[in-house]
Amino acid sequence: MQRRDLLKFISVAPLVGGAVGSKLTASPAKTQAYGAAGRDLFKEFGIRTFINGRGTITAMSGSLMHDEVLDAIKATSRNFCMIDELQDKVGAKIAELCHSESAVVTSGAFSALTLGLAGVLTGTDEQKVRQLPHLEGTGMKSEVICQRRHDIAYNHAFLNTGCKIVMIDTAEELRNAINEKTALLFFLNINADRGQIGHEEWLKIAQEHNVPTLIDMAADVPPVENLWRFNDMGFDLVCVSGGKAMRGPQSAGLLLGRKRFIDGARLSMFPRGFNVGRGMKVNKEEIFGMYIALEKFINEDHDKVWRSWESRTAVVADQVKRVDGVTTEVTVPELGNVTPNLHISWDAAKIPVNGNELAERLRNGSPSIEIVGGRENKVWLTVWMMQEGEEKIVAKRIHEELTKARVS
Repeated sequence: MQRRDLLKFISVAPLVGGAVGSKLTASPAKTQAYGAAGRDLFKEFGIRTFINGRGTITAMSGSLMHDEVLDAIKATSRNFCMIDELQDKVGAKIAELCHSESAVVTSGAFSALTLGLAGVLTGTDEQKVRQLPHLEGTGMKSEVICQRRHDIAYNHAFLNTGCKIVMIDTAEELRNAINEKTALLFFLNINADRGQIGHEEWLKIAQEHNVPTLIDMAADVPPVENLWRFNDMGFDLVCVSGGKAMRGPQSAGLLLGRKRFIDGARLSMFPRGFNVGRGMKVNKEEIFGMYIALEKFINEDHDKVWRSWESRTAVVADQVKRVDGVTTEVTVPELGNVTPNLHISWDAAKIPVNGNELAERLRNGSPSIEIVGGRENKVWLTVWMMQEGEEKIVAKRIHEELTKARVS
């Protein structure tokens, strides 16, 4: 599921969780949430766990952290340190890895959007930092320009600074919209194919008018190269989610970019309390965990990981195709969550069930499985966030349900 379509899912997510109750058990392949006393906390609270065939969706708790990340979180929980020193030193390493002048760990990509714009508005002027989000009479700029097709709910992050968003469609409209109030030109990478202005032209126009640029690429790794591609391209600020493909803490993200803007953003962050970002707190364990997740992700054998996704996808495809009337197709999105997606379709005359009905049966089964349904006779899924071996369970369950629904 792409980030630009996420809100459709979030709007019904509470109903999805409530429909199944607590009778369902966790997947056999999953590691249970045992505490020091051996307590299974999911079971204790009656919380449904499931095999994730949808992807890195925030409402579904994003991704599962790597063991190395959890080890870092546990190890660094035993000592005190100064947060600013930690952000300085970890940020410097992250900046080096991502080809940026500076970097800071934020509480997710949404936070990075707010803080990045705050840093542009205020610079390192503490008086201005204290005035946000009240811009009138301060001399600060107050407008962010965005392509209309790049406007999704997450743009609300900019409103937290007191700015308003100006919508445009064409390059000519963009040039005409830039004025003395323009603080930032915003680009949403996952919708790059929907707007009329591409990356290079957007940057060219911004540079002609000396206006900073910020790109939101929260869900746009893989490919790993995107972690430095937009810094190398010339964007002034880059916002990344940490709890998706990198499998860092779900509450962490990265703000990368020009040092002067990152320095300004830092003044609008914790541990200071006179700013708009005080509530966007990231603890020391998450900062270290985010660094370890980034380091591990960059150093992975991505070709090997891709081959694994392909082979595990084939496990599902091969088994479901054994049901008469079923066909499969593998596609890869060009933007956002670039992983193999398995589309499963069937002859409605032979198997009179639609995608939503099949998805609901899988959700209500044991173990519970989440895939993407629909009103037509098809579903799709990705093995990306499945744990090793879960693709076999998913293949078996889909085969069972399609067989059960088949007309004799």
